[in-house]
Amino acid sequence: MTGKQRRQLRALAHALKPVVVVGQRGLSDAVVSQIDGALTTHELIKIKVSAESPDEREPTAEQLQRRLGCEVAGVIGRVLILYRAHPENPKIRLTAGPAPAGPEVQ
Repeated sequence: MTGKQRRQLRALAHALKPVVVVGQRGLSDAVVSQIDGALTTHELIKIKVSAESPDEREPTAEQLQRRLGCEVAGVIGRVLILYRAHPENPKIRLTAGPAPAGPEVQ
């Protein structure tokens, strides 16, 4: 994913609220499952890593990227911005680049 595509996704995510919070139990299988479902439904989401979480934000982002096949568009404070195109009906079209693109948000 190019820097321009990451900027585009961060701009789209600006108005979003976090849909999942990684709490004091860390990145459990249940939390990963919730994030997976949210990515399938919304494509672009914010995840908050709470201060009580035993997991740090950067390793959490890398682990989610590996486990879920998503892209990390940004890490701002304790908030992660994740993107994964919908497998059948993508809503977000990324600018031209090496990453696969879907239709633009309408």
